[in-house]
Amino acid sequence: MTTMPVPALRRDSLQGIACLCAGLAVFSIQDLILKKLSGDYPLYEAMIVRSLTAMPLLLGIVHYTSGLKSLLTQGWSQAMLRGFVMFTAYTCYYLALAALPLATTVALYFSAPLFITVLSVLVLKEKVGTRRWLAVAAGFVGVIIMLRPGGMLFDWARIIAAISGLCYGLSMVTARQLGGQHSAAVLALYGNVVFLLGACLFALMFASGNFSHVQHKSLEFFMRGWVSPTRNDLILMMSCGVIAALGLTLLTQAYRVAEANVVAPFEYTALIWGVIYGWIFWRDWPDTTAWIGISIIVGAGLYVLYRERLGQTQG
Repeated sequence: MTTMPVPALRRDSLQGIACLCAGLAVFSIQDLILKKLSGDYPLYEAMIVRSLTAMPLLLGIVHYTSGLKSLLTQGWSQAMLRGFVMFTAYTCYYLALAALPLATTVALYFSAPLFITVLSVLVLKEKVGTRRWLAVAAGFVGVIIMLRPGGMLFDWARIIAAISGLCYGLSMVTARQLGGQHSAAVLALYGNVVFLLGACLFALMFASGNFSHVQHKSLEFFMRGWVSPTRNDLILMMSCGVIAALGLTLLTQAYRVAEANVVAPFEYTALIWGVIYGWIFWRDWPDTTAWIGISIIVGAGLYVLYRERLGQTQG
């Protein structure tokens, strides 16, 4: 009996899911590091050190996977534009992380898979059925609950966490578009270049410390003057570069090889790390309202996954 090969789409989907889960597990460690550093250093300083550390690693990955000449192929400007979108996404995320509990930030960031599903239809012309549209709508209700508009616990940092989800979703859908032109490593390298340039621009604006008098934790993390890091903190910042090189490559590869609405629900695995790490290191535990929002968001995402696994394109 001849063994039938696994269909290409199925193999690609499994590979994309595996890359996504691995990338999120790696990035969760960076969340811990940057939240720890947010009380003493500016975000741009950590991003400069991280980007400089990641640069030779990413160059090595590019050289090994597709050759350095692949950096000059047609479409590099679109790759740089995608890098800017990712820079915006992660800047918003880490600024929110400085002010909010880890689990809350991650949960609000989970508007990303919802946006990815919407954008996969609008941009990539992928098919999503009626029931999955209803699941996405329910997910956004969960996001609104997490935002707590009008409540005493409302913080505008919650809004920038949701904005990070929108920008991240856009960047990953764009990765799917550019996947035929660039490898995951090339896209990650272009993203890292934009991160470095953006962080250097912020350093020129805020390194003097003239804006350090702001009171909000997110703004302090953004506008604090340059601080000479201790040896241990410098090592932590540099470790973020290793994490970024590996994590960005894995996440980008996930959306290159698989349909966005197949891998997007697995973004929710990061919430597991957010809740666990938040409790272990800061004793932060989501309250009842937060758990309701989290449950709705995750439930909506799992339903989208369920419909996709059934192979139904019409709800």
